[in-house]
Amino acid sequence: MKQKRIFLSTIEDAKEFVAAASKCDFDIDIFYNRIIIDAKSILGVLSLDLTRVLTVEYAGENEEFEALLEKKSAGKRTAA
Repeated sequence: MKQKRIFLSTIEDAKEFVAAASKCDFDIDIFYNRIIIDAKSILGVLSLDLTRVLTVEYAGENEEFEALLEKKSAGKRTAA
């Protein structure tokens, strides 16, 4: 299992994330605290608190998806 911490600051970010996750042929979960959501569910992802750092867990490999995770990495978040 791989884990990445990401930050989805807007609804557009969430839509982009779900679209990329949906192209993957493996399960992807996104969670915050004890809430675990299927990352391919737009309603599920939008139900999360987008002001928080979220953790993504997945077991497969997809270059496009992993590039998006790197772009949305919580470590790259800049203060407003």
